[in-house]
Amino acid sequence: MASTYSQADRRSARRARTIEDALDAAEAIMREQGVGGLSMSEVARRLGMRQPSLYKYFSSLHALFDALFARGLARTDAAVTAAIRRRPPGVPRLRAGARALMRWAVENPALAQLLYWRPVPGFEPSAETFAASRDQMATVRTELAAAAGSGQLRAAAATDEALLLYTVVISGVISQQLANEPGASFAAGRFSRLTDEALDMYFARYAPAGGTDADPRP
Repeated sequence: MASTYSQADRRSARRARTIEDALDAAEAIMREQGVGGLSMSEVARRLGMRQPSLYKYFSSLHALFDALFARGLARTDAAVTAAIRRRPPGVPRLRAGARALMRWAVENPALAQLLYWRPVPGFEPSAETFAASRDQMATVRTELAAAAGSGQLRAAAATDEALLLYTVVISGVISQQLANEPGASFAAGRFSRLTDEALDMYFARYAPAGGTDADPRP
């Protein structure tokens, strides 16, 4: 019985490794040829397998995109979580999280395009995959409410409008940088280097009367 379980574990590990290798290859293709250049045939070629074999792991090209979308969400979540871990609630976490997300996007343009643009006609992430995006938005909503509740920002910061505007600021910087100056570093990019200025304007919009930024930038 133990041997049977061991064989099953090995098969599961091989499958997981092949899936990760396929996603790595797909990312490389998107970096080289653009998101629209991704194909099942090219992924299979880079893995040294026949294309029909790849369908054992991804039922379609859109299923592959869905897995890439999930990978992008997981990595953005990891970047933001690491950035806010030691920051106090509210504005400090919102600012640190936004910086981390924008930096990640500039450094990972292929996945960022998939997350923040619609480069694949007809593709939408599955409900299961997109649930992680909703969780991220819920976290931002919680921090906005904390900022409003503690007096860091006005009560208006705890509204849907404020949440949407926060995403507009972030996605705007990301889109401008990736579209106009791809390949530039986060620190040197003409648009990404304006990250703090863009956040300053956002927080000024909701600053309490006579108040100051609860997390002034360097």
